[in-house]
Amino acid sequence: MHHKLDIAATEARSIGATVRRARQGLGMRQDELALAAGVSTRAVHQIESGKPTSRLDTLFPVLAALGLKFRVE
Repeated sequence: MHHKLDIAATEARSIGATVRRARQGLGMRQDELALAAGVSTRAVHQIESGKPTSRLDTLFPVLAALGLKFRVE
């Protein structure tokens, strides 16, 4: 059985990798994404780094700025 924090860390890394690929695919720098999303560059860096304590109120605007949606299955 996986520990809850292990699962959260794995999911955070996966989300971060997806955000990074989408940003790079659009030819954006982290600071440009931060500006488009209305969040700090540090917040974008933390999301892309897979920090499991990133806040949803930061993540959702970043996803929206990239044209991505969060879906729970």
